Amino acid sequence: MTHEEHHAAKTLGIGRAIAVLTSGGDAQGMNAAVRAVVRVGIYTGARVFFVHEGYQGLVDGGDNIREATWESVSMMLQLGGTVIGSARCKDFREREGRLRAAHNLVKRGITNLCVIGGDGSLTGADTFRSEWSDLLSDLQKSGKITAEEATKSSYLNIVGLVGSIDNDFCGTDMTIGTDSALHRIIEIVDAITTTAQSHQRTFVLEVMGRHCGYLALVTSLSCGADWVFIPECPPDDDWEEHLCRRLSETRNRGSRLNIIIVAEGAIDKNGKSISSEDIKNLVVKRLGYDTRVTVLGHVQRGGTPSAFDRILGSRMGVEAVMALLEGTPDTPACVVSLSGNQAVRLPLMECVQVTKDVTRAMHERKFDEAMKLRGRSFMNNWEVYKLLAHVRPPVSKSGFYTVAVMNVGAPAAGMNAAVRSTVRIGLIQGNRVLVVHDGFEGLAKGQIEEAGWSYVGGWTGQGGSKLGTKRTLPKKSFEQICANITKFNIQGLVIIGGFEAYTGGLELMEGRKQYDELCIPFVVIPATVSNNVPGSDFSVGADTALNTICMTCDRIKQSAAGTKRRVFIIETMGGYCGYLATMAGLAAGADAAYIFEEPFTIRDLQVNVEHLVQKMKTTVKRGLVLRNEKCNENYTTDFIFNLYSEEGKGIFDSRKNVLGHMQQGGSPTPFDRNFATKMGAKAMNWMSGKIKESYRNGRIFANTPDSGCVLGMRKRALVFQPVTELKEQTDFEHRIPKEQWWLKLRPILKILAKYEIDLDTSEHAHLEHITRKRSGEANV
Repeated sequence: MTHEEHHAAKTLGIGRAIAVLTSGGDAQGMNAAVRAVVRVGIYTGARVFFVHEGYQGLVDGGDNIREATWESVSMMLQLGGTVIGSARCKDFREREGRLRAAHNLVKRGITNLCVIGGDGSLTGADTFRSEWSDLLSDLQKSGKITAEEATKSSYLNIVGLVGSIDNDFCGTDMTIGTDSALHRIIEIVDAITTTAQSHQRTFVLEVMGRHCGYLALVTSLSCGADWVFIPECPPDDDWEEHLCRRLSETRNRGSRLNIIIVAEGAIDKNGKSISSEDIKNLVVKRLGYDTRVTVLGHVQRGGTPSAFDRILGSRMGVEAVMALLEGTPDTPACVVSLSGNQAVRLPLMECVQVTKDVTRAMHERKFDEAMKLRGRSFMNNWEVYKLLAHVRPPVSKSGFYTVAVMNVGAPAAGMNAAVRSTVRIGLIQGNRVLVVHDGFEGLAKGQIEEAGWSYVGGWTGQGGSKLGTKRTLPKKSFEQICANITKFNIQGLVIIGGFEAYTGGLELMEGRKQYDELCIPFVVIPATVSNNVPGSDFSVGADTALNTICMTCDRIKQSAAGTKRRVFIIETMGGYCGYLATMAGLAAGADAAYIFEEPFTIRDLQVNVEHLVQKMKTTVKRGLVLRNEKCNENYTTDFIFNLYSEEGKGIFDSRKNVLGHMQQGGSPTPFDRNFATKMGAKAMNWMSGKIKESYRNGRIFANTPDSGCVLGMRKRALVFQPVTELKEQTDFEHRIPKEQWWLKLRPILKILAKYEIDLDTSEHAHLEHITRKRSGEANV
């Protein structure tokens, strides 16, 4: 990338003006997007305007359209809802209203509009853009604007960001606010679970989603619900029988509670609505169970945004500014969205069209088509849910194959969810599933038992590792391990854990040369807060740790905002991997994040201190600095604290906080529960196929590289990669992959903290088309 191009980002916006508005229903994370649009816009040299109260403010003009400053978006990141307000607007639907809106923009020289909202808001924006030249000629005719003004504003650029808790917009994997809404729902489900268990109750929970069952579906996966009703896939005609049978089966297996999740738009095959009250009455009448209904309502829109939504909002905001400033009269209005972990640009009207197609398919009762249009990720969720909730485990214990499941490394939230789905999918396939306690050590000592269906009941929402986990590697106890593999007739291993699970896998591969017993298929599911397992962009547990750090940083920022002139230095976990420090820095709005992967010198530390000294002269009199635990052996947290204390004398005082093991604890977030559940199911499906493949002369013999894999999330798909192939990609001394995707988000962190750095725009999101994307979508 040339120096000129670098420089281009900083001057891209000179002489341009951008307006940002939030419209439609509010969603957590909208503020993060607004903050990013404002700061990146200012960074490029553009002027940025807030439009208060959505389209209504655009129509009314006046004080509703105000210029934003760098400081005016401070402390916005952790607030839910939208700070600049949103309103449903009738006026903008009429041409007269759009005429007034155009007038307000032209008079201020604004030709770039960033709209954050749902599909209705984005469709409105597209109409506005297509009429723009007509609106201008009308304004010129009536003498409201001069010919010169009309020429200056000859075309309008529009970029949309989807903010909607329903995740109902086609083309985006996740819309801003969806993850936070799931956080609210899961907090409530967890709370209800405890009371339901005390009284052996059945709970019917109604969640939002008039036309889209995403929230209901993911919630049911994340809490192991007995049944879910979603608009896209109405139940069969005899669903009442099936549901009641299912509930009583669960009770007979010893469960003390039943949970049924209903999307507010749930319908049966004839399009008749199925309400939570209907379900309650059915259960009470037929089964006589004590049944309660909880309608969640607007709670789901509330509360502080999750780490995921803050990072999503921030990344989308940056991308939106770039898309606006690079737009020409010929580029179509686009939506900035996320696919896997990549930012993409999609033509706005293509997305709106597919979203409308789903609604139409549902009206015409073509439910299969509606499911397909929702995309592969949605279909996968549905398949896993159906398996876990609707298939009866086989009664005979003859057992097809014997598979063992274990945890290795440090505890991470979500490990139990992965164990649960691995065990249950194994049982559904007719396998005998064993659980191993205390990692490889337990495998050597024979701490192994058979797990039945209810053994893992209620595990999804529990943090830590119920099986027990150790960092011990297998090599030094191969003899005992082989003896137990034979004794228990283990034919496959599912290893859920961190870097040690991966290195343990490599040792097992090595050991195959000496021991035939080790020639069995194994798969590693990455689960560690550090997110440092090669072969996967994400690991189970990292999202939970990130949210824990974020919550702590929010509280610390509040304390610092109260005392003024205070800088906090916070040490995060992660070993040598800077993932947690970087992502938490983005999500909490840190001034700097020191990590091992990006070496820093005393000069960099000086620059940061100087930056904070300047910051104390503004209205934002506080600082937050994150330091990864192993970023530098000499520049320790104490050293940095002492340096800041000395240099900041008389200007600011410093405090330090080492977060420690709280980062490994806590109840897993919806993302980790869902991710772990799907990884477990996928791993077990692969395992059964691999064992079958390796079956020779009455025994299992697996000796190929592809019979020992890491299951990882790569960009947009879940893929199995042989551990031996990942060796080249690993820095073993520092226990990290050599290439890490999130490093390219570092410049965003610095720009949002007001550093004059170069934004490398080489990682461009190019305009893609949604039709092509449908087939290759994230298989998560």
